[in-house]
Amino acid sequence: MSISMYRLTVPMFQRGLASLKTYLDKAEAYAKEKNIDPTILVYARLAPDMLPLSGQYQRASDSAKFALARLTATDAPKFEDNETTFDDLRERLAKTDAYLAGFSAEALEGTQTRQITLPGKSGIVLPGDEYIATFALPNFYFHVATAHAILRNQGAPIGKRDYLG
Repeated sequence: MSISMYRLTVPMFQRGLASLKTYLDKAEAYAKEKNIDPTILVYARLAPDMLPLSGQYQRASDSAKFALARLTATDAPKFEDNETTFDDLRERLAKTDAYLAGFSAEALEGTQTRQITLPGKSGIVLPGDEYIATFALPNFYFHVATAHAILRNQGAPIGKRDYLG
C-alpha cells in the first residue's frame, strides 16, 4: 500500500511548523525568565558559517512551500526573509501554514511521477515521490532540527518531545 503524496507532504510540513511554533513560545518564555534580549536568540547560530535561528525558520518555510509549488507546478508565495522578532517568525509560520492548508489531497494526485528538477545547479531530476522523500523532507527537517539545536545551545528548555510534536 502506498502513501498518498498529500499525506507525505502537507501534514508532515504542518507538524514541523507546529514544532517550530512551540520552540518560539518556549524561547520567548525563556528569554523573559532569564532577562535575555530576544534578538540574541533570533540571531543566534551554531557556527559562524551557518544561518541564524531566523534563517532556519525562513528556510524551513521555504522548503515546505516550494516543495508543494514544485509538485503542483504552481507559484509559491514570496516572503521577504526580513523577520527579526519572535512575532515576525510566528507570522511567517502562520502564512506558510495557511498556504499549505490550501492544498487538497486531490491537488496532489499524480504528482508522485511529475519530474522535479532539484534547486541549484545540480541539474538532477527526480520523480515527485523521490524528490519529497530524498530532498524536500530531509531539507525541511534539517532546518527544524537546526532551529532546535540553536535554541538548546542557547539554554532554552526545549527537548525531544517538542521536536516530535
